[in-house]
Amino acid sequence: MTSEPEWAGRERYVLFDVDGTLIDAVSNQRRVWATWAERYGLDADEVYRVALRTRPVETFAQVAPDRDPGECLAVLHELEDEDVRSGVYAAFDGASELLHGLPPGSWALVTSNYEHRVRGRFLRTGLPVPELIVDAAAVDEGKPSPEPYARAAAALGAEPEDCLVIEDAPSGVRSGLSAGMTVWGVNGATAAEGAHRHFTDLREAVPHILAWAPSNPPAGIGRQA
Repeated sequence: MTSEPEWAGRERYVLFDVDGTLIDAVSNQRRVWATWAERYGLDADEVYRVALRTRPVETFAQVAPDRDPGECLAVLHELEDEDVRSGVYAAFDGASELLHGLPPGSWALVTSNYEHRVRGRFLRTGLPVPELIVDAAAVDEGKPSPEPYARAAAALGAEPEDCLVIEDAPSGVRSGLSAGMTVWGVNGATAAEGAHRHFTDLREAVPHILAWAPSNPPAGIGRQA
């Protein structure tokens, strides 16, 4: 793990991934992909193994190359939306305490999912929703590209070096690092390559994130051009 910069007296911001970081959605994702695989007569375990490593369109190309990717994606979105409405979700231990403990305007969500699903999941789990959510529709390139985290920093009016990224996945860690930010990993037995710090679960990280975070709210959220 690498060393962290100094922040003496500067405003600081925390940028959170969602699935796997704040909300435990593994069983939901597995169930959605299993139902999707059943629709196409595919092996659910194999489809899920591929889906864990790739983006949906890349998954379709590998497991169902003869199918229309647009149709495949539409079916997946339908299943994911239904899961938000009817699935069972749980926030990781410490998530509520952490988010309620951060000053408004000092944190944001950066997700590869879509904002309406994030809002639905937060509503189901009782987590507070921040002023800023950067979702898949807001970027041209998703993680591990630096674009999602860079866009969040720009919207907050923050310099990259003043942002702390909290992530669970290697692609998200690479995204934050490529954007020039400090990255802490959570919810994993081993640290992702490049992470400045690593915590085996979110609960362990909570006091450290709150200690790092600003004690007073920033003046306001900037607007993207």
